[in-house]
Amino acid sequence: MSRLSVITLSVFMLTGCGAETATTAATVGAAKKQEIEQGKQTLEQVQQRVGESMQQMQQSPQRAAD
Repeated sequence: MSRLSVITLSVFMLTGCGAETATTAATVGAAKKQEIEQGKQTLEQVQQRVGESMQQMQQSPQRAAD
């Protein structure tokens, strides 16, 4: 094989590895983004439930006094 063929083959092989690495990083990044979004939704749900519980606790003594 000529020197140019070896260099060309090496470049193609390295480019392929880089593309695979970039694809893997993008996949991991997308998964992390989804995980963060789910965490935010869970936090919002918990905050809403705590708020509802606080309202119920405040209304209970008022109902008892009536």
